[in-house]
Amino acid sequence: MKLISFVAIKGGVGKTTLALLNGQYLASKGHKILFIDLDHQSNLTHFYDVYEDSGTVANIFTGSGDVTILSVAPNIDLIPGSMRLDDAERRLETDPNQNMYLYDWLGDNLESKNLDQYDYVILDCRPDFGIATRNAIAVSHVLFSPIIPSDFAFEAKENLEVRLEQYRKTEIVRPSRESLITAQLYFVPNMIKHNTAKSKELLEALKNDKSVVGLIPQKELFNRATKEETVIDMMLDSTLRSEHRTFFSVLEGTLNYIKEVTDNS
Repeated sequence: MKLISFVAIKGGVGKTTLALLNGQYLASKGHKILFIDLDHQSNLTHFYDVYEDSGTVANIFTGSGDVTILSVAPNIDLIPGSMRLDDAERRLETDPNQNMYLYDWLGDNLESKNLDQYDYVILDCRPDFGIATRNAIAVSHVLFSPIIPSDFAFEAKENLEVRLEQYRKTEIVRPSRESLITAQLYFVPNMIKHNTAKSKELLEALKNDKSVVGLIPQKELFNRATKEETVIDMMLDSTLRSEHRTFFSVLEGTLNYIKEVTDNS
């Protein structure tokens, strides 16, 4: 079982879309997927028309009730998000174990929730470096963060890198002083338009960066996606695949690249 977190400091970079794409792609290959929605906006949860107010991810951090695992699509299950997760985080601000609640919950429920049935657990985090995000990072094998063409792209990238390194130094095992935070961070250029100067500048600046994996082109098809017809469903449709051959070729190459990096982590 591989645990993957999709993280960002800046909102609006396509983090949830990237998490969904990867989970749906892996599910289409026959892998069993568990989504954990740690974003207070719960966009991943709402994508599947789930609007739960009990049994949500917030219970992992409060211990106040059971956590529901819902089947939302073939090979895909979901622990629904909570728009009140920030309340749970505030209660943990003085708790010395605040960053390990998810780690403990996964360990305590591995057998009772049959968590070892999943090939990949995908965590969609809020665009911040708060308690829930740090919990996700602590359990993850690998982290992916979208980076989009903008004036603040590199500032957000550096911010996340610095915060992660600081976090590694905070969560250590004594007396060895080895970090508990072992996940490697990778960046995925997203919303790339090959005819714009911003996109060209971003790709040129990142071309020798070994932490960068593939790219995701900008495409109107993303706005058409629903739970009944996902972008991955469109990719598997021979007519659409032929019509948008270049886009789907680049997209599938990136998704395979991300899978390879994850499997080797």
